[in-house]
Amino acid sequence: MMLENKVALVTGAGRGIGRAIALALAAEGAAVIVNYNGSAARAAEVVAQIEEAGGKAEAIQCNVSDFTACGEMMADVIKRYGHLDILVNNAGITRDNLLMKMSEEDFDAVISTNLKGAFNCVKHVSRQMLKQKSGRIISISSVSGVMGNAGQANYSASKAGVIGLTKAAARELASRGITVNAIAPGFIKTEMTDVLADAVKTAVTEQIPMKHFGEVEDIAQTAVFLASEHAKYITGQVICVDGGMAM
Repeated sequence: MMLENKVALVTGAGRGIGRAIALALAAEGAAVIVNYNGSAARAAEVVAQIEEAGGKAEAIQCNVSDFTACGEMMADVIKRYGHLDILVNNAGITRDNLLMKMSEEDFDAVISTNLKGAFNCVKHVSRQMLKQKSGRIISISSVSGVMGNAGQANYSASKAGVIGLTKAAARELASRGITVNAIAPGFIKTEMTDVLADAVKTAVTEQIPMKHFGEVEDIAQTAVFLASEHAKYITGQVICVDGGMAM
């Protein structure tokens, strides 16, 4: 139980990678705050699964793109638990289109959730972690933020921004025992990739040196490692979990 007595908040934890991270952190003993925006039923399922396994969890609704709401969520968690040790910025959306066809609204929506949402959460959790002189901040970037991806100018920009935010925050917070790292998943088996046409899946697989998509658990276990004492001397890093795609 590497994370016993720790409190973790995972944004966008109702499904996919966020869900897997929440379950993995709970399995290592952390009390997990399952953040969601619109999928209350899915978040409740994650909480129920954690509790059935003997863990502790609760769901909290918050749109991470709302600066004030993020502050209220963090304050509420800290008031009731007394500390907040692990933040995982996972919440994200896509609005894919070619740059020439992309609307301003679709660009702004993705930046607001994926990048500003991460800033909002880091901003509001950092004061508590500075007081504690400890903390783990883990943000989910993407291979698209490392390499770029056609049809994802907004998403790639947001995820590259997450990397910049990670490195800047890591430099600011390191002296107080707080690590800040990012994980850049490649193509992972989720609901998002399940809807891809077979021809697209085949073309993507050809670009992956390991020749297959990853599992959500691959990302979740990386997050557990970064949240643990085993990673106490790692900060400001971007770990690509992508089957070699971005090397």
